[in-house]
Amino acid sequence: MKRDVSARLDVEVHAPTAVEFQIAVARQPGVELSETLEFTLDGEHIDAREVHGPHGTRIHVFDSPTGTLRARYHASVWGSAHPEPGSDYDRAVYLRPSRFAESDRLLAYAATEFGYGAGDPDVPRRVAEWVGRRVRYVAGSSSPSDGAVHTLLSGRGVCRDYAHLVVALLRAIGVPARVASVYAPGCVPMDFHCVAEAYVDGAWWAHDPSYLAPRAGLVRIATGRDASDVAFLDNHGGAITVTELSVNAVVDGPLPLDDHARPVAIA
Repeated sequence: MKRDVSARLDVEVHAPTAVEFQIAVARQPGVELSETLEFTLDGEHIDAREVHGPHGTRIHVFDSPTGTLRARYHASVWGSAHPEPGSDYDRAVYLRPSRFAESDRLLAYAATEFGYGAGDPDVPRRVAEWVGRRVRYVAGSSSPSDGAVHTLLSGRGVCRDYAHLVVALLRAIGVPARVASVYAPGCVPMDFHCVAEAYVDGAWWAHDPSYLAPRAGLVRIATGRDASDVAFLDNHGGAITVTELSVNAVVDGPLPLDDHARPVAIA
C-alpha cells in the first residue's frame, strides 16, 4: 500500500528560539520512504540537524532568529513495518505513570473495571472499546495540559485524550502501553493523529478508540510515553506562534477496512 503524506506549518518567531519539529515519518524496517523536508525563514533556507529518537523517531532541530518560519514536508510511503519487539527497558518505561497518562491515579478504578490485565491478550482491545464508548469526540474540548484523569472525568476529548486514557488504564493494570503520533489517511477532521499502542504477545499493536481512521493506513511519526514526547513542534526560549497548520494523508486506492478485533501494527 502506498501512502502520500504532507504537512505545512507557518510559525511566527517573535524572539530568537531553538525549535524542534517532529513531522517526518519514522524510519522502520519494512517501510520504504521517499521524502522532502524544507525549512525557510523569511524565504531563506535553514539547515536543520536530525536527532534520532526511539522507535525510528526523527527530530529536526535548529536555532531560529525572528521572522516567518515555514516548514514543508512531503513523503511517499510504501510497505508495512515489521511488528516491533519490546526491549526490557521499553517494557519498564511504558509501565510507569507519565505527565499525561497518570496511571498511578487510576490503579483502583482500572482494577475494578478490567481486573489485572497482564497475561490477557484481549484486554487492550476491551479497554480501547470501553474508552471509545465512554469518551465523546469534541474538537477543542481539551487543553494541552489535560491528562487521562481529566478525560475520564469530563467524558470528552480529542484523539490524544482518547490515547492517553487507554494508555493510563492499561499501565494501571500491568500492560505496557505508549502513544504514537501518526499520519492518518481517512481521518476526519484531517490533522496529526494520535493512537495508543499496547505490548501483547511480544510486539506492539495499535489501538485507536476514536475510530477516526483505519489502523492499516497509519504512518508512524513519533513514539513515546505521552503527548509530551511526540509533539509536532516544540521550542526552548524565545516565543513563537503557529499561524498556519495543514496536514494531508491519502492512500493510493480505497481505504483499508479495519477489523478492530484483530491486531494491527503501525507502518
